[in-house]
Amino acid sequence: MADQAFVTLATNDSYARGAMVLGKSLRNHNTSKKLVALIGPHVSEPCQAVLKRIFDEVRVVDVLDSGDTAHLAMMKRPDLGVTFTKLHCWTLTHYSKCVFMDADTLVLSNIDELFDREELSAAPDPGWPDCFNSGVFVFRPSNETYGKLLQYCTEHGSFDGGDQGVLNGFFNTWATADISKHLPFIYNLSSIAIYTYLPAFKQYGGNAKVVHFLGKTKPWSYTFDPKAKRIAGSVHEATAHPTFLLDWWTLYSSTVVPLLQEQYGDQPFHSGCVEGEGSSSFSQGPQLSSEERKQKWEQGQADYMGMDSFDNIKRKLDTFLK
Repeated sequence: MADQAFVTLATNDSYARGAMVLGKSLRNHNTSKKLVALIGPHVSEPCQAVLKRIFDEVRVVDVLDSGDTAHLAMMKRPDLGVTFTKLHCWTLTHYSKCVFMDADTLVLSNIDELFDREELSAAPDPGWPDCFNSGVFVFRPSNETYGKLLQYCTEHGSFDGGDQGVLNGFFNTWATADISKHLPFIYNLSSIAIYTYLPAFKQYGGNAKVVHFLGKTKPWSYTFDPKAKRIAGSVHEATAHPTFLLDWWTLYSSTVVPLLQEQYGDQPFHSGCVEGEGSSSFSQGPQLSSEERKQKWEQGQADYMGMDSFDNIKRKLDTFLK
């Protein structure tokens, strides 16, 4: 199906690396679809060159910014403004159907069956399940839809200052109209949601097909020791499931870093791969009192790699359930 494509977006070099890993993960699982990367003008030449090795089409697009500072400030995520650039995906009219995937997603198995779905198919957002998460969605490129989306932005803005607010406002019957447009959660498994419902993750997590590294801290925010297979980073920022994070870094270090090294040549660049970075997987912060820990949990900042790890929680629960 030469007229169907997976589409992603990278507005800077960090997200470009995410896109590279996503592209490699799709290729590794033998997708039969085309791969398209929309990139902002700030993506460097070496990164563009690597993207061109992985994707069938790399297209530079203008960065549309919502300019909606009030909403963006409310979310404390000013970086979301440029995700309006995502709307450019509707202009890819040489494809009949596409699946958009954020650059912070990773494919764990072949997902070509998503092309059997119709616009706009997406998985529920873990924070508000009556909204869909715009990290993975099926759509039909159309200049008419693109025009209507931009008009919607002008008239209504975005309730969250980003693309998810716009798309949920525009495709506002998603929650109620057609259950076939609700993608199972395994197609957009939020790495944060794992901790909010552990029993479900135990039951269904093994079937996950796409993991989505939601939140401010992205896989590329860490460093990785390829020899020791160890990830290093701040414990309170760690919101991703360590297994999936390791999958991301293993793929990145083995298949993307060599391509980047080739492009950068003698120029120094920060790959994130460092050898012999101490023995601890995650740097431990100071010990917290139970009251401080409770506060951290309530703020969504549990110590997922240490005290509040999956294994520790399970052990604690097991003692109660015996």
